Amino acid sequence: MTLKTHRAPVYARHGIVAASQPLAVSAGLEILQRGGSAIDAAIATSAVLAVVEPGASHLGGDAFVITYQADSKSTLAFNGSGEAPHQATPTAYSHGIPLHGYKSATVPGLVSTWFEAHGRYGILPFEELLQAAIDYAKSGFPANRGFVRRIENHRKNFPDTTLFQDLEIPKDLEIGQSVSQDNLARSLLAIAEEGRSAFYQGWIAEQLIEGSQGWFSSGDLAAHRTRVVAPLSLPYRDIIVHGQPPPSQGMILMEELRLADGMDLASMNEIDRIHFMVEAKKIAFEDRYAVLGDPEHVDIDLDSIFSEAHISRRRSEISGERANVTKKQYPKEGSDTTYFLVADRDGNAVSWIQSVFHGFGASWAIPNTGIILNNRLTGFSLDSQSPNLIAPGKRPAHTLNAWIATRKDNSLALVGGTPGANIQVQTNFQLIVNAIDLGMNPQQNAEAPRWQHLTQDSSSEIENFDGVLQIENRVDPEILDGLRAKGHQVTELSEFGHGSAVQLLEVTPDGTYIAGSDPRAEGHAAGI
Repeated sequence: MTLKTHRAPVYARHGIVAASQPLAVSAGLEILQRGGSAIDAAIATSAVLAVVEPGASHLGGDAFVITYQADSKSTLAFNGSGEAPHQATPTAYSHGIPLHGYKSATVPGLVSTWFEAHGRYGILPFEELLQAAIDYAKSGFPANRGFVRRIENHRKNFPDTTLFQDLEIPKDLEIGQSVSQDNLARSLLAIAEEGRSAFYQGWIAEQLIEGSQGWFSSGDLAAHRTRVVAPLSLPYRDIIVHGQPPPSQGMILMEELRLADGMDLASMNEIDRIHFMVEAKKIAFEDRYAVLGDPEHVDIDLDSIFSEAHISRRRSEISGERANVTKKQYPKEGSDTTYFLVADRDGNAVSWIQSVFHGFGASWAIPNTGIILNNRLTGFSLDSQSPNLIAPGKRPAHTLNAWIATRKDNSLALVGGTPGANIQVQTNFQLIVNAIDLGMNPQQNAEAPRWQHLTQDSSSEIENFDGVLQIENRVDPEILDGLRAKGHQVTELSEFGHGSAVQLLEVTPDGTYIAGSDPRAEGHAAGI
């Protein structure tokens, strides 16, 4: 497909890093150049992102990862989400789960995921992997536009927050001004020197327990483990997509693809293709909210949902002429997240997404550590009939999902992902269709006009409201009119107004990496 892009694809043979912040890309590349593995570079990238993009992810947050190992042609899924602490019961939240404060948080899972992944696939020591992050925290880094804007917006929305004072971030920060975070540097150094226990049993754990007045206990932290499981793996056309299993809502992406696999999307006009994909999205979200919870606490029969009988029945419910009106209103999810990918000289790859959920998470830092705590506990339900009902030791249904695609011979084909809460599984759906059905290269795909269907912003002024279909206004006006004629409530975004910044990698059969990075963010892709 011909699509003019602002950037050229990045071609490389010995390694690729693509992320939303240039300093994080450089840190990952440096580790690859030192002989580190894809996981080594991913950990370095992850740590720097916590320093330079604190609004989106931090050491007090979560991570979900899909890995590909070239020697065994195998994939693994890492679930780095955290459990509800021992006091987190429905009765403890009789007035609702607060947006901010330590009572909005689960046990942090990111640091555990670093060590779980490194134990399997790491080569270089943690002192090397965290050095760049430590240096940026200790010696400072120049604040970019996104860093300053996020802080300004958070202060505007929550003027009483003390978070930035606790993080040692100046009040009147300007673009280009150096930012140092001594407490965060000390925390990173402790993790580098003492390992995982520094966070879950040592000084950092003590600060979390004391700072939360015992809301988090030593038992809560000691019991946490990153789950390592087989990914959800389903065919789409001539590839196999490997995604995140429950409690991630990666099941939505898989069901969307199953529904689309029975349709010739490539031959459809753009109106009909977008319409079908939006309707498939609605169905997949309905099924997600009916069944999704922590699989160690509730039974989830995904085989039935992905079965041909269920998919055929659900596909038959989609009218080609008219949008279905479900009137489903889903909870508004946090969308402050960062996604990146890494591939190394040996053909190994990592698809990695990490988050603190809403912007700056709990808006609360673990005292004296410079570590922002997540507010992922708000992802639970207080409905006693919900499979996602809050309970101690349970993990909430999770928006984070990343994916990798392989060919039928199990060779690596695609790596991709995006931030964006409930928009993630919609954007990833578009990325895979663009790559496989429409033949876009990764940079064309990253820059292609995108849509997102939102159901949180209902309006009583619209009869039979079924959500708003937002589309970047680079598409032909006839497409917008055609979708409106099918019953969609269409609003226009600015030309690059879709908020989720994607990173994409294609791997040719002979092993050449072709990467694309989203101009909607300040990062890029780079190779060696």
